[in-house]
Amino acid sequence: MWSLPGTRNNVAAPYSANATQRYGASAQFAHWLLALLIFALYIMGWYMVEIPKKTPPVAFWYNLHKSIGLVAVLPIVYLIWWRLSHKSPRLPATMPRWEISASKLNHALFYICLIVMTLSGFLESNFTKWGIKFFGYALPPVFWEDKNISDIFNAIHIYTSYLFIVLIGIHVLAALKHWLIDRDGVFQRMLPR
Repeated sequence: MWSLPGTRNNVAAPYSANATQRYGASAQFAHWLLALLIFALYIMGWYMVEIPKKTPPVAFWYNLHKSIGLVAVLPIVYLIWWRLSHKSPRLPATMPRWEISASKLNHALFYICLIVMTLSGFLESNFTKWGIKFFGYALPPVFWEDKNISDIFNAIHIYTSYLFIVLIGIHVLAALKHWLIDRDGVFQRMLPR
């Protein structure tokens, strides 16, 4: 029986992991570095808000959170630049159109949340009397002290982090689906060969 190349009995052959196009090493490194930094920031964020106010550990944990948040700017900026200047590896032809659209939307919201959380955290800190100490080094204040403005940016920071954790959950579940159920090579795009 005749069939098209790459098909068996007119049924598309499974997407081979060997044929998987992967993100480059620098994009993979930035992705996983950012994932680790975000994980650390969430753990610290949940922990530090439970520490009694006006106790010595509060300043330490808040400043560490701010410092790591500033470090996270580097992979965020790199990944945004990479997305704007490179073509992503191809997706399998078997992937439904709605999944592709959902993936694009999730990634776009990822970047929006990353930018909003970073800026709101930075602005919130710069409208307080404490400012930012980058691993112990006090950065010069950018703005004046204003609790009302600081509270607004704090709320934006917190509520955006809630949306972002939902997006992370969707992203992880989708990755696991592609790896364990679909086995279509999508998961491997962000892994070294």
